[in-house]
Amino acid sequence: MPKAKGKSRRQKFGYNINRKRLNRNARRKAAPRIECSHIRHAWDHTKSVRQNLAEMGLAMDPNKAVPLLKRKVKAMEVDMEERPKELVRKPYVLNDLEAEASLPEKKGNTLSRDLIDYVHYMVENHGEDYKAMARDEKNYYQDTPKQIRNKIKVYKRFYPAEWQAFTDSLQTEPWSCASEN
Repeated sequence: MPKAKGKSRRQKFGYNINRKRLNRNARRKAAPRIECSHIRHAWDHTKSVRQNLAEMGLAMDPNKAVPLLKRKVKAMEVDMEERPKELVRKPYVLNDLEAEASLPEKKGNTLSRDLIDYVHYMVENHGEDYKAMARDEKNYYQDTPKQIRNKIKVYKRFYPAEWQAFTDSLQTEPWSCASEN
């Protein structure tokens, strides 16, 4: 449905708004978010990317940071001079990044508690008899013997220490390994 004629007001210029600050804030919000918290907290928005990274001791271009030595017939005195190194004003960023990189990687993938309980139950009651496991009433998903065997292998691979402790506990209790038919 079209607008009624004469009901729209014309836009008036807002004199009380600081356009310079408005544009600067819009530019800052539009800039991509830096994922690394160490770099993000040390970042200075008034400086360029190259200047910020140089202050942190990081390189903008890895090819210029570690230049390849070209084979030359004769070295000249001009080539021997090195560029003055940029001053690292924020070495704590580099130290934090190195410390974070030296931490051991967290084991991200784990098995569900249901699968662990399922494997424990099947092995306790049936030992290595995968066909009996497939016929068991607790086999809700109607896994085939091969699928059950693969689930047990996955459990062994993810938790070798727990598996060893579990099998050792089964060895000490011979009455729990008996198959119920």
